Amino acid sequence: MMNWYQLTKEQVLEKLGVTKDGLSSKKAEELLQKNGENVLQEGKRKTALQVFLSQFADLLVIILIIAAIISMFSGNIESTIVIFAVITLNAILGTVQHINAEKSLDSLKSLSSPNAKVIRDGQKIEIPSKEVVEGDMVVLEAGDLVVADGRIMNNYSLQVNESSLTGESTNVDKNDDNITAEVPLADRTNMVYSGSLVTYGRAIVAVTGTGMNTEIGKIASLMNAAKEKKTPLQESLDKFSSKLAIIILIISALVFGLSLLNHMAIIDALMFAVALAVAAIPEALGSIVTIVQAIGTQKMAKENAVIKDLKAVESLGCVSVICSDKTGTLTQNKMTVQKIYINGESIFEEELDLNNQSHRYLLYDMVLNNDSSIVDGKGIGDPTEYALLETLRKLGYNEDDLRSGLKRLEEVPFDSDRKMMSTKYKLHGVNHILTKGAIDAILDRCDSIATKDGVRPITQADKADILKQNTEYSENGLRVLTFAYKESDEELNVNTEYGYTFLGLVSMIDPPREESKAAVADAVRAGIKPVMITGDHKITATAIARQIGIFREGDIAVTGMELDAMSDSELDQKIEKISVYARVSPENKIRIVEAWQRKGNIVSMTGDGVNDAPALKKADIGVAMGITGTEVSKDAASMVLQDDNFATIIKAVANGRNVYRNIKNAILFLLSGNMAAIFAVVYASLLALPVPFEAVHLLFINLLTDSLPAIAIGMEKPEKDLLSQKPRDPKQGILTKEFSALMLLQGALIAVVVMTAFYIGLQVNAATASTMAFATLTLARLFHGFNCRSKHSIFKIGLTSNVYSLLAFAAGVGLLAFVIFVPFMHPLFKIAELTGAQIGFIALLAFIPTVIIQIAKVIAENIKKSK
Repeated sequence: MMNWYQLTKEQVLEKLGVTKDGLSSKKAEELLQKNGENVLQEGKRKTALQVFLSQFADLLVIILIIAAIISMFSGNIESTIVIFAVITLNAILGTVQHINAEKSLDSLKSLSSPNAKVIRDGQKIEIPSKEVVEGDMVVLEAGDLVVADGRIMNNYSLQVNESSLTGESTNVDKNDDNITAEVPLADRTNMVYSGSLVTYGRAIVAVTGTGMNTEIGKIASLMNAAKEKKTPLQESLDKFSSKLAIIILIISALVFGLSLLNHMAIIDALMFAVALAVAAIPEALGSIVTIVQAIGTQKMAKENAVIKDLKAVESLGCVSVICSDKTGTLTQNKMTVQKIYINGESIFEEELDLNNQSHRYLLYDMVLNNDSSIVDGKGIGDPTEYALLETLRKLGYNEDDLRSGLKRLEEVPFDSDRKMMSTKYKLHGVNHILTKGAIDAILDRCDSIATKDGVRPITQADKADILKQNTEYSENGLRVLTFAYKESDEELNVNTEYGYTFLGLVSMIDPPREESKAAVADAVRAGIKPVMITGDHKITATAIARQIGIFREGDIAVTGMELDAMSDSELDQKIEKISVYARVSPENKIRIVEAWQRKGNIVSMTGDGVNDAPALKKADIGVAMGITGTEVSKDAASMVLQDDNFATIIKAVANGRNVYRNIKNAILFLLSGNMAAIFAVVYASLLALPVPFEAVHLLFINLLTDSLPAIAIGMEKPEKDLLSQKPRDPKQGILTKEFSALMLLQGALIAVVVMTAFYIGLQVNAATASTMAFATLTLARLFHGFNCRSKHSIFKIGLTSNVYSLLAFAAGVGLLAFVIFVPFMHPLFKIAELTGAQIGFIALLAFIPTVIIQIAKVIAENIKKSK
C-alpha cells in the first residue's frame, strides 16, 4: 500500500498523472467509470427475495407450517390454504417494512451528501462529491467538508477538525511539508482525510483516495463485517415459541391418545388433534407483531427518529442507560456570547456601546481579527469566531460594513502552540495590532489595561481580578477568549506579539437545547440513567450537565485519562455514580458501554463520528446523528436522529415501551382466547363429547375476527404513567407467572361460557352445539379485545379513546353475522340454523366474561386508590 504522505508533491502528481491545473473533464469521466463513485459501500444488502425468505426462519412460523401439513394430510385443504396464506402475508409485511426502512436511510444519506470544488481543465468548478475521482485537485476553504483523502499541494493556514476520524476534538494545523518517517494518521499533517471538516484557512489538495479506498472506507469495511444482535423481544418470542411448541405437541398427543381410548376412529382422533393444534397456535401473532412494530416505526419517523431495523423498536422500551454526546445533541451546537468582562465589570453583550472607546476597540478586535463570515444567516468558519460576529449584528451593525472600509495589512494565524491570533489594521489613521487567544498566552504579554478613564499601566491587582473573573466564567462551563491590542508600525510576526493593552474577556457557551432539561427529567422519571460523554473539558461538560439535570448531587465526572487509570472492578463499583465523561477516546466509549452491559443494562449510545461507530455497534441501541453524523456512524447505528436531539431519543424510548406493552397486550388477547378453545377441546375429549369446533371455525377466529382487535390493541396510545415505570428487564420473558395466570384465568372464564352454549345447543343436535360454541367463542373474544387494551378498566381509559378497537369489534361482529346468517356460507363453515332464543343466549353468554373482568379491574383500581 502506498503511503502518500511520504511522497513529495512532485512524486504525488507524477503517480496520479496530473498537473496542478487538474484533470481534464474527459479523463475525470474515464476514472469515474473505471473506479466507481466516491461513496461508501454498505455491507452487502439482502435482496428482496432473501429478506422475504428470512421471514420464514421463525419457530412460530415453522409450527404453523407443520400444522398446515397436518391439516392437508387430514384432508382439510381449506385450512392448509388459509394457514399458508397468512404466513405469506406476514412475510410480505416484514419485507415491505425492511425495504421502506432502507429507503428512509438512503434519502437521509442523499440529503447529507455535499458538493466539492475542483479544478478541471484549469477552471474551478463545483461538482457533487460522489463524482470526485483520484487525481482531482480539490479546493478546500473554511466550512468545507473534506470529501476524499488527499495530499496538500498548496497550504494557506489550513486547519482541519478530524474528530470524526481520530476522536480528537481540537483542530489540526496542516502544511504541505514532506514527511519521510512513518507516522500515525493523526500526525500526517500534509494530508487531509474524507469526513473531516475545514475550520480555518484554505488549501489545494490532490485526491489520493476515494470511496472505500479512504481511511473512513477502511473503518466502514470493518463495520460491514459486524454481526447483528437479537433484540429482547426476539429472544422472548423465540423462548415463547419453543415453550408453545412443546406444550402443543404434548397436549395434542394427549388428546389424540384420549380420543383413541374412547374408541374414536383414527382419522376423527387426528382431526381432534389438528383442531387443538390450530386452536393453540396464534396464527396471526407474527403478523400482529410486525404490524405493531411497523406502526411504531412510522410514528417514530414522524418524530424524527428513523428506525433502521423494525425489530429494534421494542428494544428501546428496555433501555436503562442513555450515553449521550453533548455537542449538538444536548446542546444547540452553536456558540453564543454570554458575559463580557471589560472596564473592570462583567456585562451582557447588548450593553456594549460603540461610543465607549474600550468597548469600540474590543468590537474591532472581535470582528476584524476574525476569519469567519455569516452568509444567508449561516456561519462559515470557526463557530467561536462567527459567534463574535453575531454580537455585532445584535447591536444593529454588519461586519461587512466594517470590513469593507478597512484592509488587513498583516497577520499571524492562530496555532496551537502560541494559542493566539494577531492581525494588523490601520484604525483612525494609526496602525494597530489586534490579538485574541487564551488568557495564559496573552495576559503576561500585556503592559497596560484599557479602563473607563483611558489606558494605564496594568498592575498585579488588575491581573488577579482578570484571572478571578476567568475562573468564575470557566467554572460555569463558559469558554473564554482574551482580547488585547497595541498601536505599532513594526512588522507583525511572532516576535512582536508583546507590549499589549488588555481589552477584555469574552465568555461563550454552546447553550443547552431548550427541550434538553425536560427530556433529561423524563429519562430520570422513567428509571433511565442519562450519561454525558464528550470530548470537551471536564469543567465545561460538568457545568452543562448540571444545568440540564444529568449531573446531580453526589455524582462524579471523570476524564478519559482518569478512566484509563481505573481497573474494570473499580469502574464497576463507581459507574452508577459517574454521570459525565470528558475528553474521551473511542476505546473509552466501548469500555463504558461494556461496563454498563456487565451490570445487565440495555444501553443506548449516541454518536456522529467514524470513531463512534464501534461503540454504536457495541451498544444495544446505537443512535446516530442525521445532520452531523457520518455515513459510517449511521450504518453502525440502529436508529438515526434526523434532528440530532436528545429529546427525540426519550420520545423514541416512550414509543418503544408503548410498542412492547401493546404487543404484550395483543399476545394476552390472542393466547387467552386460544386457551378458551383449548380448554373446550380438552374438556370435550375427556368426556367423550362431540368435537366442539371444526378446524375451519378456529381458523376463522384466529385469522379474521382475532386479527382486527389485536391490531387495534397494537394502536393503543401511550398511557400517562408509561414514563413513570422502570425499564423492563430484558431477560424477563413474555410468559411470566403473572401473565400466564391471567391468560389461563381469562381463557377458563371464556371456556365456561362457550361450553355452556355448547350444552344448550347439544340439546338439539351436535351441529347446533358446535355452531353455538363457535359463535359464543368468536363474540366473547371480540368483547375480550376491550379487556386487553390496558391493565386499567374501560371506564378509566375510555371506550372511545381508541376508535380502532370499536371499528375492529364492529368488523368482527359483521364477519360473524355474515357466516351465521348468510345461507350459502353454512356448508363451508358447517353452520346449523339458529333460533332467535339461541342467538340471544350466545350474545348474553359472550358478554359475561367481559363484565366479570371489568368489575375485577374496577375493584382493583379502587383498592389501589384507597391505599
